[in-house]
Amino acid sequence: MNLLQLIKLALRGIIDNKMRSFLTMLGIIIGVSSVIALVSFASGATSQVTSQLEGMGSNILNVNLMGRGTKSDFTYQEAMNLKNPYISAIAPTVNTGMTVKFMAKTYSTGITGTNPDYFTINDREMQSGRSITEADLDSRARVAVLGTETAKELGMLNPVGETIKLEGNNFTIIGLLASKGSSMMGSQDDMVIVPITTAQRLFRTGAIRSITVQASSEGSVESAKALLEAELKHITGDEDSFNVFDQTELLDTVRQSTSVMTMMLGGIAGISLLVGGIGIMNIMLVTVTERTREIGIRKAIGAKKKDILTQFLIESSVLSGLGGVIGIGVGFALSKILSSVANFPTKTTPLTVGISFGFALLVGIVFGIYPANRAAKLNPIDALHYE
Repeated sequence: MNLLQLIKLALRGIIDNKMRSFLTMLGIIIGVSSVIALVSFASGATSQVTSQLEGMGSNILNVNLMGRGTKSDFTYQEAMNLKNPYISAIAPTVNTGMTVKFMAKTYSTGITGTNPDYFTINDREMQSGRSITEADLDSRARVAVLGTETAKELGMLNPVGETIKLEGNNFTIIGLLASKGSSMMGSQDDMVIVPITTAQRLFRTGAIRSITVQASSEGSVESAKALLEAELKHITGDEDSFNVFDQTELLDTVRQSTSVMTMMLGGIAGISLLVGGIGIMNIMLVTVTERTREIGIRKAIGAKKKDILTQFLIESSVLSGLGGVIGIGVGFALSKILSSVANFPTKTTPLTVGISFGFALLVGIVFGIYPANRAAKLNPIDALHYE
């Protein structure tokens, strides 16, 4: 019996039991679509975070003070004194959450106190108005720069020149930031920026524990970092009291974390494929039992053991393969839905699709071997007498 005849027999067996065949494929469909959707979600998240970090520049250093050592925080001037010949800009920051009031509307958002270098380091451009100046810091001016989302939530069409209240204090809006969209860490347009000297008085603290530094070039990052660490160790007296990390280290950390997350999500979804494989084996065993007499007749008229084995293997492979194809379509649809709900693009690669489909096909073959072998080993005389 040639391969084409065996394929026709296998397909007839599937078509004759459409509902049972579909329910058998359902486990494979769910497994493949879950793998594609979840891995695409994780890959999209990784790509977005990575591109955003890379967009910030590879010459950025972040300093975090841990609250240990002989000096656990800095004043603004002490933070600015950390500047060395390899550093072009330095922006100490203080942050807190606060309710902003504009006329009858109130909105809770993050308040960042910083200096003019913050806008250069973070590549923040103005949509209208101006940014914070050194004169604002010197006079502790009650001025603010708003993100577009914050302005929208407060119902402001043209916020420059308007007055908002923070902790009962009037602040004049001097600028509106150009929109930068959202990231995994939240919206980059939902913020209020004020002069750091004003923020320290507003927050009732002079302590600075977060500093962003821009090296003069990519080639000077290591030198800037080495001098910065040496100075911080000298001041604090404890090398464990601070962290200085550059964008490369942060990117590596993000990639490692997200790759682990991707593997975990893929593994969890892959379990569905194994469950689907068990379903295929179960149905194929039922099919062999139901068609025992048919197998006996075919053997009696000359069908060989390998013909019976091949027929049932083809049947289980078609079930898993067709389930895999449908699962790919469902997976793409789920990826689009996740993308719209999470508001960032998912990333489906040919490798993910290929591995998912290949694994689904392999599951069908592996879990089909036992039922197919059982069918092939049936004694034709016993099979003909089976009722």
